[in-house]
Amino acid sequence: MLFNAQTTNRYAEDVLQGVNLVAATVAGTTRPFTGSTPAQLAPAVEAIDLESPLPSTAAALEELALVYLKDAVYFHDTKYAAHLNCPVVIPALVGEAILSAVNSSLDTWDQSAGATLIEQRLIRWTADRLELGGRADGVFTSGGTASNLQGLLIARNQAVAKLRLDPRREGSRLPALLDGLRIFTSEASHFSIAKSASLLGLGYDAVVPVACDSRQRMDPQALRAALDNSVARGETPMAIVATAGTTDFGSIDPLPAVSALARDYDSWLHVDAAYGGGLITSLRHRHLLDGIGAADSVTVDYHKTFFQPVSSSALLVRDAAMLGHVTYYADYLNPESAAREMTPNQVDKSLQTTRRFDALKLWLTLRLMGADGIGLLLDKAVDLAADTSGILSADPDFDLAAPAQLSTLVFRYLPAGTDDARADAVNRHIRKTLFASGEAVVAGTKLAGRHYLKFTLLNAETTLEDIREILGLIRRAGRDYLTDTAGVPA
Repeated sequence: MLFNAQTTNRYAEDVLQGVNLVAATVAGTTRPFTGSTPAQLAPAVEAIDLESPLPSTAAALEELALVYLKDAVYFHDTKYAAHLNCPVVIPALVGEAILSAVNSSLDTWDQSAGATLIEQRLIRWTADRLELGGRADGVFTSGGTASNLQGLLIARNQAVAKLRLDPRREGSRLPALLDGLRIFTSEASHFSIAKSASLLGLGYDAVVPVACDSRQRMDPQALRAALDNSVARGETPMAIVATAGTTDFGSIDPLPAVSALARDYDSWLHVDAAYGGGLITSLRHRHLLDGIGAADSVTVDYHKTFFQPVSSSALLVRDAAMLGHVTYYADYLNPESAAREMTPNQVDKSLQTTRRFDALKLWLTLRLMGADGIGLLLDKAVDLAADTSGILSADPDFDLAAPAQLSTLVFRYLPAGTDDARADAVNRHIRKTLFASGEAVVAGTKLAGRHYLKFTLLNAETTLEDIREILGLIRRAGRDYLTDTAGVPA
């Protein structure tokens, strides 16, 4: 049944059934996960006959509760502390319901009147808070990986345009021009940087990893040395990617020093602030982004530290003209004549064609909570991480890899007398045990080849008591494992 002027009552009734089901399910959850395995869940999904529709919305929702909602991982739970998934704010959920029903596509003005202007206004708001200047612009994307890809695509095309001005390269075809392009980024940066290099025809080898300091921030001296060595080999420093909030450590590269090196070597400066971008709303930690305004492009994920539902990200550029590197005119969609008439077709700026009106979620959040309301939630998460860092540092059973910098913590269970091999085994076991129990969800990572646990804290409702309970679960699982495997080689 299509949603139209004749079916609005049915729409309201059916959507309300779904909303009530989710509300009741969330109200009844007592842990972030049930612990169910793929093998346990798959038979129920496979048994469903998709060729035989159910008789009512109520019946479909009852089925959905069994195959999805019952065993979903709930990020709103205070003992979910694994990945960069945030609990979401209610105004954004209202926006989600509206944008899905109207179904605007943010590619051309004749599909998204009004919606286009809201997206553009939010881009300007974000650019202003990033201090990118009056010529800045940008576009919403599906996530940080897509935003990083677009930023580096623009950097690549800008570098190629410069190379083509060199008389020595006159007539060179694109593959030859790409061969010497290099991207410099820290060893702790997001994997999407290497992935983007591959997608852009540069290959993984085009990414030059730069050493970090003890807090996992890019070392400017190591960056300068890497740039010097690259130039000496006849390569072109196409881009430097600084990170404002690494996935594991929340570390923020020294942006002023990195931006100075980008200027010195005529490199595009992209800042991956997918995680740390929410600091533009912070009431107390905004200074951690000082210097970001010098970036040529910036990635921001609203579905992380702005507490928005996925998907919601943006790519911002300091010079709006640079978005022309991704512009392509199609007569049936966005003819060049429309650009001359100043018709605001967002597809002119985007790698995507059809795009959801994800900006509406952030719009309603700002209109109902304000930027300070978002910042307060983030500041609570940052404070919780700092307090948790203190607890871990003071506990002899735990080894904290680095102090809290944003809202993540990397640590491992390491009671006295436990060697590295045993520590690897017990920390892998702990993560699996907690997930299987469903009582808490924590993440894992590796540092210097060793296995660690990780807290990612983005829930302003999580308390230190919740953290102590998770640590108690970790300690119990670890002790049980070490006792049961005593004398068994790791």
